[in-house]
Amino acid sequence: MRAIVMNEHGGPEVLRLEELPDPVAGEGEVLIRVRAFGLNHADTYMRSGVWQFGIPVLGIEAAGTVEDDPSGNLATGTAVVAIVGGMARTRNGSYAELVSVPATNVVPVRTTLSWPELAAIPEVYATAWTGLHGNLALCRGETVLIRGATSSVGQAAVGLAVDHGANVIATTRDPDRASLLADRGAHEVLIDDGELAPKVRATHPAGVDAVLDLVGNRALRDSLLSVRARGRVCQVGFLGGLEPLADFNPLVDLPSGVQLSTFASAFVLGDESFPTADVPLQEIVDKASRGVFAAKPVRVFPIEQIVEAHRLLDSGGAGGKLVVELA
Repeated sequence: MRAIVMNEHGGPEVLRLEELPDPVAGEGEVLIRVRAFGLNHADTYMRSGVWQFGIPVLGIEAAGTVEDDPSGNLATGTAVVAIVGGMARTRNGSYAELVSVPATNVVPVRTTLSWPELAAIPEVYATAWTGLHGNLALCRGETVLIRGATSSVGQAAVGLAVDHGANVIATTRDPDRASLLADRGAHEVLIDDGELAPKVRATHPAGVDAVLDLVGNRALRDSLLSVRARGRVCQVGFLGGLEPLADFNPLVDLPSGVQLSTFASAFVLGDESFPTADVPLQEIVDKASRGVFAAKPVRVFPIEQIVEAHRLLDSGGAGGKLVVELA
């Protein structure tokens, strides 16, 4: 099979198209013929060596068809999406024509969406849905601040929260992207200059009910100051980098009663504590196909242009989900 192989850590140029032996599905696994796969910021951290797992084939999600399911649960040719399950961490990932994935991380879907459109959904929507519903337990009518909302996960979160009946405050660092978030349904858009809490409390003096933070540690103290007493903050991203927060003292920096949690899909989604069955992926796919969610990729690359695709991902200027389609 053809696969994108990384023999060393570095920039996008370390990704090379090579021939590898076809993988085989073992017990409890499903072999998938990949039709398209999404790009994620986690890929760049693995490629650059910030996260070193020693796996030569990246990719933590895919859309395609079942090639082989030894259990017989999924018929050959069934359309599926696959999410994480050790891909690019403990096993080769989805940057390939074939990938073997734990059955717990494979979800059959019925859809009229194209393969690139389908591939744009699983990772970002599963992450956003779990952060909003699993960690934050967001209720209809509550106000949620989505920080880093122009990212692909952020845009998914805006759509999911609006559809759920929440009041959404979305943020961006770029004033030119404010209209994008308004188009996605955000009720209020704030420009994030690193000090959002005063802006939030100018219109919500008691603070918001919940914060979904995709910026990460750099913004954590400010995010905690944006939420009401007994409110909730969930970190699901690290757009601001992975540097630890210096001198963080929970007794000083964590307001009394405020709940702080994280969700890192690449490490836990699909295990017994975070089963993929909890995420209503078929419902999400259906709503995307009806236009309820603006889930389409902003750009689709052929596999031969993987280096160019990663360069755009690294630049931070994609403005949404990037997808690679296999012929």
